[in-house]
Amino acid sequence: MLVRAIAGNATYDFASDVYAGLTQPGQKTLPSKYLYDDVGSALFEVISRLPEYGLTRADERLLRRHASEIVDSLATPVAVAELGSGSGKKTRWLLEALCRKQRTSYYPVEISPWALAQCERELSDIDSISIVGLEREYLAGLLEVAARRKGVQNLFVLFLGSTIGNFDRPAGMEFLAKIRRILRAGDSLLLGTDLEKPSAQLLAAYDDALGVTAAFNLNLLGRINRELDADFDLRQFSHVARINHDARSVEMHLRSNRRQRVYIAAAALDAEFMEGETIWTESSHKYSANEIVQMAREAGFRCQAQWVDEEWSFAENLLIAE
Repeated sequence: MLVRAIAGNATYDFASDVYAGLTQPGQKTLPSKYLYDDVGSALFEVISRLPEYGLTRADERLLRRHASEIVDSLATPVAVAELGSGSGKKTRWLLEALCRKQRTSYYPVEISPWALAQCERELSDIDSISIVGLEREYLAGLLEVAARRKGVQNLFVLFLGSTIGNFDRPAGMEFLAKIRRILRAGDSLLLGTDLEKPSAQLLAAYDDALGVTAAFNLNLLGRINRELDADFDLRQFSHVARINHDARSVEMHLRSNRRQRVYIAAAALDAEFMEGETIWTESSHKYSANEIVQMAREAGFRCQAQWVDEEWSFAENLLIAE
C-alpha cells in the first residue's frame, strides 16, 4: 500500500530549490534529494553493487550478522519506520527477525515512488508483515508513523546506509534532535554511519571506473531538463568527486566544461556558468565511532550498542531515546 504525498506542489518546490541554488552568491548548489528520481534511484542501486563502493555491502553484512541481536534488544511491540528505504533489500534481515516475534507494521518513507514500489515487491513475501509506503520527506513521514502508533507500541526507526552523512555535522545533529522530539522515551533508532577511511579509497567509491556515479550525478541535470523544461547540455558538464579534509567529507560536483548559459523555463531562470565553475550536488561526511556516541548523547539518545564492519569501516548504531 502506497500513501502519496498530499500537501505541496512538487514541481513548484523543485523549481524554487533550483532557482535558489543556482542564483546564490559564490558556490552554486542543488539539493541532493533531487538526485533520486526513478532514474537516479535505479542508478544508485547499480552503484551499491560496484566493487569500489563497499558501503552498501558493509551495511548488509552487519544487518545480516546481527539482525537477531538487534531485534532482541528492542522493547516490543514495535512498529518500524524506515527513512529512505530505497529498495528495502538490506532491511529484510531485520524484518524477518522481528516478524518471527510479532506481527509487524513496516512504514518505508521515501520521496521516490519507484523506490517505494520496489520496496513493497522486495519485502511483501515476509510472513506476518504489513507494508504501508509513505511518499513523504523524512520527518513528515515519521510524524505520520508516530501518529499511527497503537497504545504502548514503540517505534523502531531505521536510518541506514550513510544518509546522515549527507548533512554537515551541525545539520546532522539538528536532524537527530528533530527525530528525538518525535519519539517517546524507549523508542529506538538504528543509525548507519560511514567511518573515516583513506582518501584514495573514498575517491574511487565516488568516481568509479565504469562512470555509473558520473551518470547518477549528471542525471540531476537531465531531471531538470525533463521536469522543469531546461536546456542543459549534459555533454558540457563533468562529474567531479573531491575530498574536503576540513569537513571530513567527500563532495560531488558538476563542472561546467565551458562558458555557457542554460535556460530553465519552470524556474524562469537564465543561468550563466563560467568555464570550470561547479554545482555542488552532494556531500558525504565520515565519522569516527566515538563521535557517533557523543552525537547521540547530545541529541537525547543513549547508544546501547555499536557494530563495526572492519572490511569497509562502517558502523550500525542502536540508539535508545531517553
